[in-house]
Amino acid sequence: MARADPSDLEPQAIGLFLDVDGTVVDIAPSPAAVEIPMSLVDDLAAADRRLGGALALLSGRPIQELDRLFAPLRLRASGTHGAEMRYDPDAPTEMLVEVRLPDDAWEELQRLLQGFPGTFAENKAVTFAVHYRGANAAGLLPALRRLVDDHAELQLDLVCGRRVYEIKLPGFDKGAAIERFMSRPPFAGRKPVFIADDPVDRPGFMAALAMGGMAFSVGVEQPGLSGMFAQPSAVRSWLGRIGR
Repeated sequence: MARADPSDLEPQAIGLFLDVDGTVVDIAPSPAAVEIPMSLVDDLAAADRRLGGALALLSGRPIQELDRLFAPLRLRASGTHGAEMRYDPDAPTEMLVEVRLPDDAWEELQRLLQGFPGTFAENKAVTFAVHYRGANAAGLLPALRRLVDDHAELQLDLVCGRRVYEIKLPGFDKGAAIERFMSRPPFAGRKPVFIADDPVDRPGFMAALAMGGMAFSVGVEQPGLSGMFAQPSAVRSWLGRIGR
């Protein structure tokens, strides 16, 4: 860890926001192949209790998928990059976006990816996640930009992440999700702390810092943040200490 030391944070004073893939779990060859360490569910539950419930997962995955990964644990969560919100573990999930990406755009994307062996896409209704882990992706980004331009009426965003491109509808991101959580108990009155690994998480980093909180990257130092964890195992170790 560099610069600010998250070990100095007081659990009663912070609202903790955690990205999932690449942050609390290691990146896998595909989202379906991710492995959850046996101790992680217990450590998250303990940290949630210690923070008085002021802990939320912020993920590109849908909330339903987060529940499956961390079962039987249910936490406050934002899914699909902020398009889904669950303000209480026992509350229903709220969808913030009524529009869905059109079927014809999905079909075009599938045809496009046939020219890029080793790539694959997930249809999350409000985003298309285009993964290129282990693939030769030369020329993929310009091709995706052309697809986005062909659907200019939708005002789509094309966001570059770690071995993934996200084609998404506008109007939601992890920064807005943090702001929504921070306006409600048990987060209200605390300082937000966001930990994530991906450049696509930049809105979340900036929101936490703008509200007087802290932002930590994982794996790669990013400019302007409070510090860095070397790898997901370091985040997991810190979570274990937070819960004690």
